[in-house]
Amino acid sequence: MNTPNNEPQPLAYSIKEACRVSTLGRTRIYQLINEGRLESRKIGKRTLIPAASLRALIVGEG
Repeated sequence: MNTPNNEPQPLAYSIKEACRVSTLGRTRIYQLINEGRLESRKIGKRTLIPAASLRALIVGEG
């Protein structure tokens, strides 16, 4: 999916980015992950949130 300026959408967000784009706090993001309501992937030391999972949570599909 592309944005109006034709830049590709991110596949995943860091915790910091997920907080910024969703306006949820860091603690709440981790709570949602622990509750199984938000997917996450650990790659090395980084925790990434798949964009589709964050989108589904926010628009009520998750």
